Amino acid sequence: MYVLPTTTISVLRGTVLDEFLDEADTTTVVATGVPASLIEQTRRPYTPDNPTPRVIRYSIARLSSDADIRESDRIKDESTNRIYIIEAVSSTTGFGMCNDLRLDLKQTT
Repeated sequence: MYVLPTTTISVLRGTVLDEFLDEADTTTVVATGVPASLIEQTRRPYTPDNPTPRVIRYSIARLSSDADIRESDRIKDESTNRIYIIEAVSSTTGFGMCNDLRLDLKQTT
């Protein structure tokens, strides 16, 4: 891992059908105590149509390249108990090494 971990996370995986036959996330933990760098960032976009600033918050996590993580998983920050949906998993390969995994996250309510 090339970044400094700021927390540990649990990886949640799986879905079930509820009483209305809709998919619902389960709380099945497949990994716990995974070191991760979890950072919340903000952006203030302006558009010509609407010059009023908006604040957009988003979170990014970085994990070791050998972590078993999928886009259909969710992660739980073990220090705050917040659960995040993984929107994208990406990794760029460097020369002779494998870089960290980058997770684009969306916090659940």
